[in-house]
Amino acid sequence: MEYKISEVVAKTNVPKSTILYYIKEGLLPEAKKIKANVHKYSDEHIELVKYIKYMQESMGSSIEEIKEALKKKNSSFAGSYTMLAPLMKTLSDDSGLKHYTKEEFIEHFTIDTELLQRLVDDEIVLPVNQDDFTNKDVAIITLVEHFLEVGIPSSILYEYIKHAKILAILEQEMLEKLCDVRDEENFTTLWKIMFDTLFHAKKYLFNRATYRVLFQRAKEEITQK
Repeated sequence: MEYKISEVVAKTNVPKSTILYYIKEGLLPEAKKIKANVHKYSDEHIELVKYIKYMQESMGSSIEEIKEALKKKNSSFAGSYTMLAPLMKTLSDDSGLKHYTKEEFIEHFTIDTELLQRLVDDEIVLPVNQDDFTNKDVAIITLVEHFLEVGIPSSILYEYIKHAKILAILEQEMLEKLCDVRDEENFTTLWKIMFDTLFHAKKYLFNRATYRVLFQRAKEEITQK
């Protein structure tokens, strides 16, 4: 369908000046020019405006991050995994961390090379890429060393990573199902479902589950005394 800019404003609740700014910055395609001072906008404009608005207001993404993601989107907006690009930095949780090459990392933190390689191969340590490590990675290595120090098998960490992979696959399946049912009416709600699941529900569910298990164990200990 084609829309006047006033209709785009009404459907997205984004001011005309902001929409024109998005076009100027290259986040939105140019409107179809019918005649002087008459332009028509498409469904793509509406869903992109909603996407930009949500990413800015709810996820704190910058214009530059969103612009980079939109440069890579494919012809099917709903099926484009690159639209998640503004979230990658948040998902990797590396803001404010110092980065090291593998050689620098080993030297700076006095890491056992063989242990590091084994943990990388086993995907317990998950660097950003093969030559990009941070102090988040050294914290996991230290944890493994503590397991070894007290003689407790580190198999629990292998279970963690196994279940993390299973969860990641479920999240991917969720995104695909959301894409399958997307239309211009439910677009914003679908993105909220995906992002709120990743950044709010996951933490809530995991922490509450842990709390319940530990609380139940504490009650049992008290009862046995």
